[in-house]
Amino acid sequence: MILEEENPTTPSIPRFHLAMPVDDLAAARRFYGEVLGLEQGRSADTWVDWNLHGHQFVTHLAPAGPERVHNPVDGHDVPVPHFGLILTVPRFQALAERLRAAGTEFVIEPYVRFEGQTGEQWTMFLLDPAGNALEFKAFADDAQVFAV
Repeated sequence: MILEEENPTTPSIPRFHLAMPVDDLAAARRFYGEVLGLEQGRSADTWVDWNLHGHQFVTHLAPAGPERVHNPVDGHDVPVPHFGLILTVPRFQALAERLRAAGTEFVIEPYVRFEGQTGEQWTMFLLDPAGNALEFKAFADDAQVFAV
């Protein structure tokens, strides 16, 4: 693997690019822009770029909705597929409050998963207006993100 030499404009970790289907771009703009507070980037009639904490997230107009599957994790039915971010605990709590204030209906309410165990984390799941599942989480100890 060839690594770029770090400089002030190169992020310390690679940024991801993720494109997700939505069935209504106006609803996606309201949700991602107003509810989640993401900065909008370039757009066209069929897509919108978003700055998801330094990652390139794109909503693409696609009328067919995502397939729904759930897997059990810590006593909850976790929607699959899903995507999201790992935040600090204060940022997680601030986002949870922002979502509650916006009247967001959670698939899984914010709670502590694996409490007292390796990988203890705050987590919450919600759906965007197109039915895409999002998970936001925050680890009690960030060094345990990949712990076994």
